[in-house]
Amino acid sequence: MKWNNALKDFALYLKIERGMSEHTVNNYSLDVQKLVQYLEVHDMSLSPLQITSEDIQSFIYKMAKEINPRTQSRLISGLRSFYDYLIFENYCTSNPLERIEAPKIGRKLPDTLSVNDIDRIVATIDLSSPQGERNRAIIELLYSCGLRVSELTALKISDLFFDEDFIKVTGKGNKQRFVPIGALTQKYINLYKDHVRVQMKIETPFNDTLFLNRRGKQLSRAMIFTIVKKAAEEADIQKNISPHTFRHSFATHLLENGADLRAIQMMLGHQSITTTEIYMHVDKSHLKEVVHKFHPRS
Repeated sequence: MKWNNALKDFALYLKIERGMSEHTVNNYSLDVQKLVQYLEVHDMSLSPLQITSEDIQSFIYKMAKEINPRTQSRLISGLRSFYDYLIFENYCTSNPLERIEAPKIGRKLPDTLSVNDIDRIVATIDLSSPQGERNRAIIELLYSCGLRVSELTALKISDLFFDEDFIKVTGKGNKQRFVPIGALTQKYINLYKDHVRVQMKIETPFNDTLFLNRRGKQLSRAMIFTIVKKAAEEADIQKNISPHTFRHSFATHLLENGADLRAIQMMLGHQSITTTEIYMHVDKSHLKEVVHKFHPRS
């Protein structure tokens, strides 16, 4: 078995069988490619099936000098998934990473924005340009619906069900969910859609894609990051802001105002409730208030 063929088959498996996004597939493939590069540099002519735990351990030891523990942990996870795939396809019977432990990393609590922070960010957007209307709608949507970047860039006009106050979101693994959307966010989206987007020359096949760049094509993930970073800088927000910050803020503010954790899980599109529970660690004052208010012995 050759590495190139194994990598192509692995990528197809992740995309078709596991339903992973192109971004995730690329990251997993890059993890395996780093191992391949290591073998080439050290003149080790080993196929995927000839690799031993000792070979992997040497590779991880070298990489540990160059990357932080969190990246190292992800690298090990990607390689483990690759060999799990080979076992799944009956190419081998054991995983050489089975006994290799990832470094212990603490749970990183997410940054959150206050409602005032978000109001300041929205207020500083320059609405004199067509892109301003679009950017305001994007930021409002990130916060009001808690979308991932990939979900926002893929959102279509046909996914807007404003008469029912919902949008249809396609998440990880192409799983779809309906998320409520407020009247103010609907207003900003309609302003962009009906007054800015309608005047653009739209490239095929993006006729139904909601948010477009100046060339009439779907916005990239990198562009969403740039829009958010620039807006935060203009508002003088002294925090490490990314599009995901609005998703964290969405969940945190719902929790602080008494929303049920399972309802938040459904809106975020988390497969497991344990993923959603990270937001329980953001502000424990809410939990104390719940106990004082509802527990008979408080």
